[in-house]
Amino acid sequence: MSTDRDLVAEIEALGETLAEARESINRRFIGQRNVVDLTLTAMLCGGHGLLIGLPGLGKTRLVDTLSTVMGLRGNRIQFTPDLMPADILGSEVLDVAEDGKRAFRFIEGPIFCQLLMADEINRASPRTQAALLQAMQEQEVTVAGTHHALEAPFHVLATQNPIEQEGTYPLPEAQLDRFLVQIDVEYPDRDTERDILIATTGEGEATSREVFTAAELIAAQRLLRRMPVGESVVEAILDLVRACRPEEAEAHEAVRDAVSWGPGPRAAQALMLTVRARALLEGRLAPSVEDVAAMARPVLSHRMALGFAARARGENLSAIIARVAAEATRMEIAA
Repeated sequence: MSTDRDLVAEIEALGETLAEARESINRRFIGQRNVVDLTLTAMLCGGHGLLIGLPGLGKTRLVDTLSTVMGLRGNRIQFTPDLMPADILGSEVLDVAEDGKRAFRFIEGPIFCQLLMADEINRASPRTQAALLQAMQEQEVTVAGTHHALEAPFHVLATQNPIEQEGTYPLPEAQLDRFLVQIDVEYPDRDTERDILIATTGEGEATSREVFTAAELIAAQRLLRRMPVGESVVEAILDLVRACRPEEAEAHEAVRDAVSWGPGPRAAQALMLTVRARALLEGRLAPSVEDVAAMARPVLSHRMALGFAARARGENLSAIIARVAAEATRMEIAA
């Protein structure tokens, strides 16, 4: 049984390794520290991330870099309307041996990897989107009644274009809830864009190096779950999640007036994990109430929806979440 001193030493060592990983990622994916940290957060928590951003902002480059830095075997699938579930999961083919005997053989699809990039996931039909549900939740797929386990760790980083909606199929609530965080990829600031121009238009480009192995990432995920969480942080999470449900007695007034449905218990679980990861990335041994407020938007924004009247009024869901989070965490700090 490890002692508290051993746990502190392990957390500090992991924090140093994460700093190296972040530095290695930034050699190819310049700037956008919040995007990098949220993506690392999803992987540290053993979850999946939904990257929302316009084309050309480096989402594919980020996932490719993460595959190298985290020591994971990666695949990329371009989702299109004609993509079928078998194109993702794999299929059985009939083999004929030399002696004439016939047997079915399973050919693995691209989902059999450790880091899957689902590019423009909302362009595939709901039937194909649903093919990811079992893999994302249970880390296995079922083909012709046979279960096939996926290699651990398994992460999905899916992308969506927020403005081009023609020919797309919005992800259903059940699948959105399986993404640990929503990561908004925005335009870089002027200084970052200048660095990108210089770094990517020369004769050569910087390369990233492997910092983690798959086994080390699994160990980091286990260590994260051992990090202590104070009672005030737990209460802040409960206050925040319950205040975002319009049908609850504790619902915030803004939520009750504008939100049609709110987050379930999986959101609270996601907050419990992500606040630990945020503390770890910032070199702290335990999360604080401020971490709850910081993780509110990436954890809750894809688990809530505005009502029709609120959309007509031009309400902003992110602003509502920020307001509720600020009030919920202030109450805990004051207490």
